[in-house]
Amino acid sequence: MKQILISSDNRSNGEKRVAITENGKLVEIFYEDFQQDRLVSNIYKGKVEDVLSGLGSAFVDVGEEQSLFLSRSEINQAILRSRGFDPNEYPPRINKIIHEGESLIVQVKRGGIGTKNPQGTTKISLPGRYWVFLPKDSRLGISRRITDDKETQRLKDIARNLKEENEGLIARTASKNASKEDLKRDFNFLLGTWKGIEEEATKVKPPHLLHSHAGIVRKIIRDRLLEDVDQVLTDSKDVYEDILDYIHYLRMDEFKDLIDLYKNEDTSLFSKYGVEKQLKGCLKREVSLESGGYLAIDETEALTAIDVNTGGNVNHKNQAQAILNTNLAAAREIPIQLRLRKISGIIIVDFVDMYDNEDQQKVINELKENLREDRVPADFIDMTPLGLVEITRKREGESLADLMEEYENEV
Repeated sequence: MKQILISSDNRSNGEKRVAITENGKLVEIFYEDFQQDRLVSNIYKGKVEDVLSGLGSAFVDVGEEQSLFLSRSEINQAILRSRGFDPNEYPPRINKIIHEGESLIVQVKRGGIGTKNPQGTTKISLPGRYWVFLPKDSRLGISRRITDDKETQRLKDIARNLKEENEGLIARTASKNASKEDLKRDFNFLLGTWKGIEEEATKVKPPHLLHSHAGIVRKIIRDRLLEDVDQVLTDSKDVYEDILDYIHYLRMDEFKDLIDLYKNEDTSLFSKYGVEKQLKGCLKREVSLESGGYLAIDETEALTAIDVNTGGNVNHKNQAQAILNTNLAAAREIPIQLRLRKISGIIIVDFVDMYDNEDQQKVINELKENLREDRVPADFIDMTPLGLVEITRKREGESLADLMEEYENEV
């Protein structure tokens, strides 16, 4: 049974935690931090206040506490073309493209951490139910979780018929097998949203907020409700009603019976479903495997090392099979731990030594298959001659350890 549990904990600042569980096991946790998350994906009409040519970057005032840091690589194709540059060639110095005092439509790409400013981009993206619309980018992409060649080609053909030449579309996982009518309706909704943003931008002076993001709850409802979810449960009546309004807005009324309000005043939602208990133990160094073995996870500034151990669960009469079972269990659990702990960067995995090439390939295939379930780009890179596996995972936000520490300090 797959559940989405949304807890507000009656916090005065409205911050929420969202847990995703599978058969009672916590597999993902999200914290809404209004100081950071409230900005991410917002779209502003900003004013360039400082261009640092030597660093290839600029700062854009969007009317928030901190200005957005904008690197040259985040300048979209439309701006380059309007300045007379070919987007396919190596971009010129940033001071040749944008200038202090000019207005730009920018989006917050990543929240600021510590003293670092939030990162901005002019490569606007608007996610919908089936598509991500890129109004200033001509890319056409398909979710890597859609692996069927025939379906991939169908979605590409539909996308080409919907978008203009200088617009981009990325088909999301939910678009698989969606009807042409539903795909067109979602695109038209996103296109209309963008046209409204553009029109608003012509009427206001910078800095000005043009479009605010959906928030953590709406984002997860939009992105996850189609993934075989059995129940969405929240302890907040306001959140419950907002979800019902939002799924109606998205034309997803067929899912309204999955949404429930938790009313037990004696036991908190996360305590009732074992989330609090699992959270307290989810940062432990050792993680038990279903095979009887365990993972030992060590995070450092440079990389994360994961050691796979049999835990003595090896029958000498069938040692190779026991080792294979342990490594396969690890290949299933490691991607879960990466998502749950929000581990990013370089990950090195030391599987139990296997001497059969066929067994090695089985483990690699299992690992690759489970990494594909990650919405954050996570890739198998290679297995070294020493048998170490290298994985990379894109950083998106803070680690779970940092988020939990901040949350506890605010209670």
